Amino acid sequence: MKALIGLLLLVFGHDVSSVIHSLQTFETASSGLSTFPEYVTVQMVDEVQVEYYDSNTQRIITKQDWVDQANEDKVPDYLERVTERRKGDQQVAKANMGTLKKRFNQTGDVHIFQRMNGCEWDDEDGTTEGYEQHGYDGEDFLSLDLKTMTWVAPVHQAFPSKLRWDHDTAWNQYVKNYLTKECVDWLKKLLAYGKSTLQRTERPRVSLLQRSPSSPVVCHATGFYPNRVVVFWRRDGQELHEQVDPGEVLPNHDGTFQVSVDLDLTAVPQEDWGRYECVVQLKGIEDISTPLDPALIRTNRGDKSHILAFILTGVAVLAVVAAAVVGVFLYRKRNNSDTSSEKTEGQKLAPEYQPLSTGQS
Repeated sequence: MKALIGLLLLVFGHDVSSVIHSLQTFETASSGLSTFPEYVTVQMVDEVQVEYYDSNTQRIITKQDWVDQANEDKVPDYLERVTERRKGDQQVAKANMGTLKKRFNQTGDVHIFQRMNGCEWDDEDGTTEGYEQHGYDGEDFLSLDLKTMTWVAPVHQAFPSKLRWDHDTAWNQYVKNYLTKECVDWLKKLLAYGKSTLQRTERPRVSLLQRSPSSPVVCHATGFYPNRVVVFWRRDGQELHEQVDPGEVLPNHDGTFQVSVDLDLTAVPQEDWGRYECVVQLKGIEDISTPLDPALIRTNRGDKSHILAFILTGVAVLAVVAAAVVGVFLYRKRNNSDTSSEKTEGQKLAPEYQPLSTGQS
């Protein structure tokens, strides 16, 4: 996999100029978790949380001031209308959990149903993409193929729903219209309202870290925004695809991001370290280059305050990730209608697996 990633980078290079914006809604229903709400909905714009709802409070909490203004300008009673929708979806999700457990021949234990839908918009070429995906206990269950307008059922327990939903052309067309048009239009409006937050640029702080003399040297970039960043190691001006272990971009508690890339120096004599450098690229700023100088490397030898700060940052990130899991699929993706247009079938309990509502109201 790493070799494949390296080959792709060699062919296409790095591109931080184009930004793909997203509007996503994550819904999680659970059973068997006494300390966790049975139903949670999180809405995010460019991976920034903007709305939250759960079955305990049964009310929508907005997370950004500019979202309140956008909602008010769109529909004066937006929160009231969407809250009622969430309450309906809560009941449907609960019924679906019962249906899924029957189909999988399950009784107790912990089980989780998750649904993600939303859209993406590339601000450079204008291309868009929409998606509707359902998962159960960490596995794909159903997803809509917008090109064929059919539902994909990767497990046989989902096949009865696929057959029924494939024939519901009116509902599928409504979902497609939302994912490809209404969602994109609302995303663009939210980006305009939240421009000072969502389209800002924050310069990363870059550090070199090493736990012990035999450990890899870590190039750690943190405090940057947006999350579209490229961090890589170079030797003699050439990017390295071996010896490196890239990490995932993770959220910080303050809305910024961090990422680490390890460099294995096991077979590199220290006199050759000067040939190496870590490079951080972020749209809107000049490249940040940090040479592999032993004097710049922070270690856990001697003063440990900086390492402690790094560890605490990691703990804070884990807390953020743990909180975010209420709205994020256990699997990864891509390996402004009126309420009267909602589908009534998705608003009532039934023995069949039911669709949840779609749209922004």
